[in-house]
Amino acid sequence: MPNRSHHNARHIAMNLLRKRGLKHSSASVAIAASTAPTMHILVVADCLKILRGLPSESIQLAICDPPYNISVASWDDRAHYVEWAGQWLSEVERVLAPSGNLVIFGGLQYQGEGGSGDLVSLIGWMRAHSKMRLANLIIWNYPNGLSAHRFFANRHEEIAWFAKSPKYYFDLDAVRTKLDALRLARYKRDKRLNPDNLDKGINPTNVWRIPRLNGNSRERVGHPTQKPKRLIERLVRALSYPESTVLDCFAGSGVTSRVAIETRRHSISIDTDAMFPAYFRRHLDQIDGGGLLPKDYVLIESDDWSAHPVFRTVPEASGAGALPR
Repeated sequence: MPNRSHHNARHIAMNLLRKRGLKHSSASVAIAASTAPTMHILVVADCLKILRGLPSESIQLAICDPPYNISVASWDDRAHYVEWAGQWLSEVERVLAPSGNLVIFGGLQYQGEGGSGDLVSLIGWMRAHSKMRLANLIIWNYPNGLSAHRFFANRHEEIAWFAKSPKYYFDLDAVRTKLDALRLARYKRDKRLNPDNLDKGINPTNVWRIPRLNGNSRERVGHPTQKPKRLIERLVRALSYPESTVLDCFAGSGVTSRVAIETRRHSISIDTDAMFPAYFRRHLDQIDGGGLLPKDYVLIESDDWSAHPVFRTVPEASGAGALPR
């Protein structure tokens, strides 16, 4: 059977653009870099309440790592999981810019104790109720994990990437895997391969082998299900651009805002856990130890959010820019 990509009009068009040294029109949304500090809102609240207060089409990337509904704790047990998720998924779609992206972390389970929904259920809800398109299903493969005796030990999680429109932003060059000198020289002898792309690195594909954080990892800040910074950074670099805004609806340890600070994005991170600010402060200790200066970013800790770029273009009469009550 022939390769379908050989007959895919979009694939052919992208190849022609690359040969001519041009980029997809979606790249034009990126704004010019500045030296102004990035702005970051971190709030302990229900994400749905905060989402309803955000302007439409104001967010470039939304990262959602919701409860997996596997009943490991009270916060991970929803009797009507899909109905609950549908509410915040609808709001996320509204606040995403036309170039925007949504990524949802999740697991797949059908066991009775697993509650009333999982990532498959959320994808099904999106197919039935959303105009967004599934751009990729990313497999996060990790070498470390728990053992198992009644099934094969799990060594991966899924990340569903949805795009708001055909003009979604994607920067592959920002996340290419660099080749070592020996492999680079060998690959360049293959005349079928583009030497310019080889210099940039190779496409990491949709299977990402990134270890989970061990209990004694220096990166850990105390959150029980903290995601690796390297994992979040790849998503942020590929699906958003510098000085755009990244939203994290279930922020956990606050690692998304940390990555946003380090990559010059603005951020809004939300979590119901009262420990969330303390976890993030530990991230800040690691950031400041890495050479970033306090002048490089601003934490908006008051109820007045009007200085954040998301709210700067919203008329004052709307009351936007204040913490929803």
